[in-house]
Amino acid sequence: MSRPRTSRRLALAVPAALGAFALTALPAFATSSPAQIATSKSNGVAYLKSLQAADGSYAGSGLSNEWAFSAFAATGTAVVDVYPGGDTTKNARTVYRNLLSTSGWPSASPVVTDYERGALNAYAAGIDPARVSASRNLVANIYAYWQTAEAGYFGTSGDFNGTVFAALSLGGAKTQAGGARVPQALTDSMVTRIRANQHVDGGWTYNKAEGNPTVLNSAGDVDMTGAAMAALCVSGVPNTDTDVVQAKNFLKSKLVTATGAFNSMYGVNTSSNGWGVAGLNACGFIPQTGDFLTVAGKTPIDFLIANQYNPAGGFKYKPTDTTPSAYASIDALRAVAGGGFTAAPPVPVTPGAPQWVAQTAFTAGTATKLALTVDDGAGNLKVCSVAFTPTGTTTTLGDVLNAATTGATPSGCVTSVTPASGSGTVTDINGKANSGSNTWKVSIDGSAFAGAARGQVVGVGDTIALRWGA
Repeated sequence: MSRPRTSRRLALAVPAALGAFALTALPAFATSSPAQIATSKSNGVAYLKSLQAADGSYAGSGLSNEWAFSAFAATGTAVVDVYPGGDTTKNARTVYRNLLSTSGWPSASPVVTDYERGALNAYAAGIDPARVSASRNLVANIYAYWQTAEAGYFGTSGDFNGTVFAALSLGGAKTQAGGARVPQALTDSMVTRIRANQHVDGGWTYNKAEGNPTVLNSAGDVDMTGAAMAALCVSGVPNTDTDVVQAKNFLKSKLVTATGAFNSMYGVNTSSNGWGVAGLNACGFIPQTGDFLTVAGKTPIDFLIANQYNPAGGFKYKPTDTTPSAYASIDALRAVAGGGFTAAPPVPVTPGAPQWVAQTAFTAGTATKLALTVDDGAGNLKVCSVAFTPTGTTTTLGDVLNAATTGATPSGCVTSVTPASGSGTVTDINGKANSGSNTWKVSIDGSAFAGAARGQVVGVGDTIALRWGA
C-alpha cells in the first residue's frame, strides 16, 4: 500500500532473538495439512513477536511493521498481549495508540494511505480508529482526501491504491459492535471506481486505468488484484459477482503448477502470494482447493509454508533468499491464517485488558475532527472532514454543520444550513429544502436514518451521514 515497492524486496537482518533457529531447513513441498498450517501460524506469530522493539513499538520512521497487527489478529493473537520482556505497560497496542495520537504522526507531508494503514492496523489492534484520542480520528483523516471532482476516489486518482485502501479501511474497520460505519452511498461510490479500474484481464494495478484503453488492456498485478477484490468484498459485493469472479480467474491464471506460487509482475515471491491469498480469503474463496490446487497438487498456501523457516517462523521474500523478511513474513502469515487486510481484534488473555480501547468523550478546548457525508438524494454526494474545537464533552449536529461551512476539508461540504441556530429540525442544507416526506435525515455510525435536528447529540469519533429523501 503506502510502502515503497522496493522495500518488499529488502531482506531484513535476522533478529538476534531467533538465534540458531533462524536458518533452520525449510519443509519439503507438500499440500498443507491443518496441522502444518497450525504450526506455521504458531511459529509465524513467534517470529513477528521478535520484531517488537524494546520500547514495545512496531512502527516508526522507515518501514511499517505495524502491519504485523493485522497478521496477529488473523491468527487469534491480541495485539495488547504482545509485549517485550514481560512488561505489559509496553504492550504493542498502547504504544501504537500513543504514536497515532501524537501531532507529528504520520509525517509533515502525509498521504491518504498513511491514514488508511493506521485505520486498518488500529482496528486489528483493538483501537477504535475513529476514537484513537481526543484529537485523532483516522476516519475523518481519510475523509479529508475525498476527490470532489472525481467522486469515489481518495487521494490523487492516479495513485489508485489510495482508493482501494479507502474501501478496505472504511469498509473493513467496522464499529466496535461489528456494524458498517460509513453510509451505503459512500461505499457505492468507491465500488464504482474500483470496478471502473479493472483491467480487461480481470486484474488491477496500483495505477489508475479508468478511461485509458491502453492501461485497461495492460497486464494486471497479483498484489493489487488481491487488494482490489478484497475491497469489493468488504464493501458487500458477493463473490459470485462478475468482477470478483474475473479477479479470481486472473489469480488462477497466474498459478505456477510446480509450486502453487502466483507469478507476479515482481517475480515469484511470498508478499505477492500473500496479497493474492488475502484477496481470496476476504472473498470467501478457499486457496487450498478447486481452482487453486494445481495438477501437481500444489496450492498458494503450500508455496508460502515452503518458504517459511521453522521453527523460527520467518518467511523468505523470494525462494532464493537466505534470510527472512519482516514484510514478507507479515504478508505470508496473514494469508496462511486465513486473513484479509484486517481483522476484528481477538479477546485478550492479559488480565484486565479490554478487547477495545477508545476515547469516550471530547476534551473541551482540544481541536479535533469528525467525518461527515451529505447526500442530496440526487447523486451529489459530498464527503469531508470537519475541523472544530469542542467546548464540552459532547457537541451537537447544529454546531458540526456550522463548523463545516468554514472548516471542512475538502471545502464545500456544507455551504448553508437552515435554521442557522437553535436545536430545531434541520429544514434545508446547501439550498435543498425539506419537501413533504422528503426531508433531511441523519445517521450516526451506521445507525438507521432519522429526522435531523440541530440539537442531535454528537459524540467524539461519531461518523455522521446526512441524507435527503423519504
